[in-house]
Amino acid sequence: MIPVALAAVFFASIAFIATWASGIVCANVVPAEDGPAPGKAPYAILIVASGTLGGVLVAMGAQPLQLGVSAIVAFAMVACWCSDAQCGIVPDLFTLPALAVLLFFSFAQRDWGMVASAAITFVPFAGAALFSRGYGMGWGDAKLVALTGAALGAPLAALALAVACAAAVAVHRFSKLRRTPIAFAPYIAAFTGIALPLGLVR
Repeated sequence: MIPVALAAVFFASIAFIATWASGIVCANVVPAEDGPAPGKAPYAILIVASGTLGGVLVAMGAQPLQLGVSAIVAFAMVACWCSDAQCGIVPDLFTLPALAVLLFFSFAQRDWGMVASAAITFVPFAGAALFSRGYGMGWGDAKLVALTGAALGAPLAALALAVACAAAVAVHRFSKLRRTPIAFAPYIAAFTGIALPLGLVR
């Protein structure tokens, strides 16, 4: 059995690499004037939270394959959180490879529920991105949501995303930046991470 401490260090390291990768991607990106206000992601908190996630997964009995998939999801979520906070984008570089890996496992194991869950969660957010022309909801967010659906399963993903939406609206409403678009990826990432032990260890 993998020691809890080792899993925690591994996941914390994954998060650290994700913050570094996000910094490289955002280095030459100029935030759009009509996008979310640029800021700084809470790097230390993300690294500690990711380490905690790794420890919790092992304590709940996650198998090596589940830990591997969870690490991929954690990397994508942390990288997208940082990118959206820093420069207002959710890069395909972080979402699509992670989603492809999960769907590969889905096809290999003939687990069509994962494919269906990704599609079910993607469609309404893609509709919002199409309707708002990327202003209220971006296509990067929609792809990140598809990853959430694949990782958690549709019922749990729907709950996590509903809470994420409510939290985003509540925080934005009472913040000084309420007249600017919401950087939604941090909320998706946060509640996906919270729900991940229930989604993958079952």
